[in-house]
Amino acid sequence: MINQTMEQLGKAPSKIREIFAYGCRRRKEIGEDKVFDFSLGNPNVPAPKEVNETYKALIDSSSDVYLHGYTAGVGDDSTRAAIADNLNKRFGTSFQAGDLYMTCGAAASLKITITALCCSGDEIVTFAPFFPEYRVFTETAGAKLVVSMTDPDTFQIDFDNLAAAVTEKTKALIVNSPNNPSGVVIREEGIEKLAQFLEEREKEYGHPIYLITDEPYRELVYDSDVSVPFVTKYYRNAIVCYSFSKSLSLPGERIGYILVPEEVEDSRDVFAAVCGAGRALGYVCAPSMTQHVIERTCGLVSDLGVYRTNRDLLYNALTEYGFTCVHPDGAFYLFMKSPEPDASAFCEKAKAFELLLVPADSFGTPGYVRIAYCVTTEQIRNSLPAFKKLAGVYHL
Repeated sequence: MINQTMEQLGKAPSKIREIFAYGCRRRKEIGEDKVFDFSLGNPNVPAPKEVNETYKALIDSSSDVYLHGYTAGVGDDSTRAAIADNLNKRFGTSFQAGDLYMTCGAAASLKITITALCCSGDEIVTFAPFFPEYRVFTETAGAKLVVSMTDPDTFQIDFDNLAAAVTEKTKALIVNSPNNPSGVVIREEGIEKLAQFLEEREKEYGHPIYLITDEPYRELVYDSDVSVPFVTKYYRNAIVCYSFSKSLSLPGERIGYILVPEEVEDSRDVFAAVCGAGRALGYVCAPSMTQHVIERTCGLVSDLGVYRTNRDLLYNALTEYGFTCVHPDGAFYLFMKSPEPDASAFCEKAKAFELLLVPADSFGTPGYVRIAYCVTTEQIRNSLPAFKKLAGVYHL
């Protein structure tokens, strides 16, 4: 007998990956330029030139053991020190290398953290819309995912809904800002109110409630009047899960970290649990060479100008055609309301125009679709006539 839960997960793959695979097949059938695939959040801007230069310099100057051998299970000390130093300079914090655990990207960071914190019967609260794998990570850790709906007009936190979602069983909340799939950034006043709310509930229940921040899009904001609050500055029991996949355009290198600040209650025990979860899950020793590259480039960010151009072009066109869209502050997703209640049916109709969109039911928000605009600006321009024809089907 095999593990039935794992079998079912394998037989029900991610909808995003399923649509992406369809797009790959379709491109082979009719040509690359005729398929408008907006399914996958795969950065299309190049990494900063210093990243490749650093790879080359390391290969030319370092031993194979240094480049390709194991680091410590928690990560290379110099890499962790460089990341801590960069965070301290940016946010006025006082992190140390020993507060950081290097991981294979944000997915590993989240899965390790949830596994480290949760006991059977615990609950994790998150805000809709949310990345679908939160449910997988939580349920396979023996906990329950509880979804708190956000304000339907702004997608900011609805504190009445949150008050009903958080109970004595709540072990942690997951916050993702900028948000995948909506692109919304939780404003500072929202984070301040959330911190106050959680502190009050901690006192009421007599145990910590951790705030897990899922931050792969932290640097991806495009307007001068929008900033992403660094949550550890507002709430002491905050644990940061980060990935360099988007900020440095390195999704395939699978590199990120977990930050457990000293301010977290019983922080060394929590960090030990993180190490234990990483060991139990087999996530020990993140890719060594990429760690050494990150040590030298963690303060850099890819050129994000293309994403802003794409956002403005797509948002302005789709709203002109009559679609209702959430204006994204960051990330590289446009969240659009389906013109019919069944978003999957809408996405099937979009396929007739070679538009590949992701229905948002698994994101906790039926009736919406996600459009990943991390594609070439040329693809967006070429797709606009197809979107206009799709709008015509619904007489928008």
